[in-house]
Amino acid sequence: MPYSEVVRPSDPVEAVLFLTRLPLRWPLPNPRGARASWAWPLAGAVVGALAAAGASLALAAGLPPNVAAALALVVQAFATGALHEDGLADSADGLWGGSTRERRLEIMRDSRIGSYGAVALVLSLLIRWSAVLALLAQGATWGPLIAAGALSRWSPPAMLWALRPAREGGLSRLIGRPAGATLALGGATAVLVALLATGLAAASAVLWVGLVTLAWGLLVRARLGGQTGDTCGAAQQLAEMAALLALLA
Repeated sequence: MPYSEVVRPSDPVEAVLFLTRLPLRWPLPNPRGARASWAWPLAGAVVGALAAAGASLALAAGLPPNVAAALALVVQAFATGALHEDGLADSADGLWGGSTRERRLEIMRDSRIGSYGAVALVLSLLIRWSAVLALLAQGATWGPLIAAGALSRWSPPAMLWALRPAREGGLSRLIGRPAGATLALGGATAVLVALLATGLAAASAVLWVGLVTLAWGLLVRARLGGQTGDTCGAAQQLAEMAALLALLA
């Protein structure tokens, strides 16, 4: 595959526009979808940096670390429009709320949140808040949040590459399937960002993100027969938790 087909200068901008709600004004006449997913870790690094900036400002203002950790998550949610949290909630409701593949997909289309989705959101927020709080207590703010943001944004492209779409319509089918070279470049980008942000501590985070993504992909394939946009968003949330906990450990 020609290098120009794998990488284009506009890909990082497209990644930020797609994965965040940041008020950028940048025309993209020909969006590349999954072909630009190698740059999704860069968008994740931006979100992580914004969260770290929010936590640092809170600490500088004299707020306690527990409040600073909460504000970091607030910044993340506003920056992304809670896109991945929504996917986690819908995936939890569908995968555990339905007894058949068709019923699970039907539940995931429903915008209302059920008990499984609510529990998943609460646990995700609690785990991430606890991890960020502990990292702040250790004096680590920028590096872990940037590394976790980058590494976790590799998981959705991995899902798109490994699994076929579970339904005919939907966002994941519209985005398409990344090529193997695109996925590999995205992985290398995520690892490089993590290494620059946290040093060799990134190795354990890379390992756990890979294992969690693999386990989630196998579960999704078993229960849905393929991926959806919601399950890709859920993969990001699970990978971020794994990365934060690995960096904390």
